[in-house]
Amino acid sequence: MKLLIADDEDMVRNGLGKYIQLHTDRFEKIFLARNGQEALDMILRYKPEIMLLDVQMPLMDGLEVLKESRKAGVEPETIIFSGYDEFKYAQQALRFGVRDYLLKPTRSSDILNMIHTLADELEGDEHQEETQDSRTGNAIVSKAKEYIEEHYYEDVTQQQAAEEAGVTPGYLSTLFAQVMGCGFADYLNKVRVHHACAYLEQNYFKTYEIAFKVGFHDEKYFSRVFKKIQGVTPAEYKKGIKK
Repeated sequence: MKLLIADDEDMVRNGLGKYIQLHTDRFEKIFLARNGQEALDMILRYKPEIMLLDVQMPLMDGLEVLKESRKAGVEPETIIFSGYDEFKYAQQALRFGVRDYLLKPTRSSDILNMIHTLADELEGDEHQEETQDSRTGNAIVSKAKEYIEEHYYEDVTQQQAAEEAGVTPGYLSTLFAQVMGCGFADYLNKVRVHHACAYLEQNYFKTYEIAFKVGFHDEKYFSRVFKKIQGVTPAEYKKGIKK
């Protein structure tokens, strides 16, 4: 994560930055801004997840920084710390989604605890989103797999399976690679070869008949795909069963 500390007092800004750097490794970058304009520039350029922001600063005050960053669509989780104990500042800050409003002087350890709490919440939200995305992806792939299992012997296309799952073919292709570790066509061939093995074990149909039964239109291509997946040709597989 990235942290921005914006305060026009050198001792406060630099001291707090060093304290946080010494007592936690949660932040890969800690940016220091000495006025409101610098703070806004750093927000837009580096997009820090968490910000410690003074209210009264040169060039642009803290509330203006919040207002402009919101307009730009970049809104770090913010803790205001100020020497002004006025309700109007706190009220305005809350309208911009500020998480806390601290009065100076505040112990560095208390500020560190607060930003740790914010960091924990942000990481928890990211994990939850990843888990939800994973579940959604698994459900979509499951629908496509069901479609393949029901129609493997037909001219199945990725387009058809994607429509059945309610997504685009490109997105389905990406999900198959992530969830199954293989492409759509590779998985389809595995299903077809699996069913071909069942037919070969029955020892009733000829190889070309089995190829057509499981969705292949060319016996030679079927044999190549079969060997790639099983390590042996259909004929060798059948001999192995006899032995």
